[in-house]
Amino acid sequence: MDGQPFMVINKAVDPGMIKVIENDILPQLEKRLPTFVNAEELKSDPLLHRFTLVCDRESYSPPFFKRMKAQRVACLTYHKYPGENWPEEEFLPYAVTLSSGEQTQLNLAERGHCLSNGLWVREIRKLSQKGHQTSIIGTDYRSEMIPLAVAMFARWSQENFFKYCREHFGLDKLVDYCIEPVSESVKVVNPEYRRLDSQIRSSQGKLNRLLARFATLTLDAPIEPDKVEPFLQKKTICQEEIEAFQVQIKTLKEKRKQTPHYLKVKDLPEEEQFQQLSTKSKPFIDTIKMIAYRAETAMANLLRETLSRPDEVRSLLRAIYSSEADLIPDHEQGTLTVKLHHLANRSYDVAIQKLCDELNSTETKFPRTNLRMIFKLGSK
Repeated sequence: MDGQPFMVINKAVDPGMIKVIENDILPQLEKRLPTFVNAEELKSDPLLHRFTLVCDRESYSPPFFKRMKAQRVACLTYHKYPGENWPEEEFLPYAVTLSSGEQTQLNLAERGHCLSNGLWVREIRKLSQKGHQTSIIGTDYRSEMIPLAVAMFARWSQENFFKYCREHFGLDKLVDYCIEPVSESVKVVNPEYRRLDSQIRSSQGKLNRLLARFATLTLDAPIEPDKVEPFLQKKTICQEEIEAFQVQIKTLKEKRKQTPHYLKVKDLPEEEQFQQLSTKSKPFIDTIKMIAYRAETAMANLLRETLSRPDEVRSLLRAIYSSEADLIPDHEQGTLTVKLHHLANRSYDVAIQKLCDELNSTETKFPRTNLRMIFKLGSK
């Protein structure tokens, strides 16, 4: 559970993470994952699971956890309603190895927790240096606490990946302007239902403000007789507005109740019809971008130990990619020499030379030629 890409699911309309997990992701995992535990082991241990799903807060749902537990699938996610902080003396320091291989220390504590539907889960909390407590809940009853905490925080690598690739690899950019029809069987929120729901929320907000204002219209002390009548008129007007909004909200709720929540795309009004972006080219282009990212990651791992600030390694690689180089082919020797220019910061020379040495050791040939690539730094 290190957050590496496993498969891709494309949805023209997002039905929500839980539905996608149950209808799309889980069936794919059932087919592709190896058998970690056999039927006999599952039968002998009712708390044993086949594998674990690590998700963000959108997957928080006690009924969903219970359904997954019935299928012997453990869930691990953030607690949406963690409640009060635990006493800090419950937390103990643990030396852990993150999915990236980094050694660090986490202050962790664990308790059992009963969800709203009666399902017991494990709750693990991490205490930060500033006193913030991050709550994790899971239905993996057999694993040790530390691997579960590490697996949950390995999710950050996914968010970091998408942030970095959007910025430097254009992962979310269009590759063309082609469109294609959405499957007619896809269900979407009924526009009329959404409109009514929006009106109800708006009216309810206005009603709440009126009720708060009405509550302030009280006589805390005697007032002069000539001011009583204006006060009562103001209160009467406010009362009438409250009653009008209450009637309006009741009417809207009745209409919403009679309106289908979802419609198939084919049943949408003509003005609400839509199409989706073409999915023919983008997965292929995105795959190439991911391969390029992995190649950059491999080079970053080579250089990280040579830099005094390892967090600068990717910026160094980007500088190398964008700088000029001299290409010198030698057909007699069967080589193609790539001479990299020195960067403005000469302290990077050791790292760049190490990269050249590592690349040269692969004896890579330039595509569609027999020329072995030789990387050098500087004009020598």
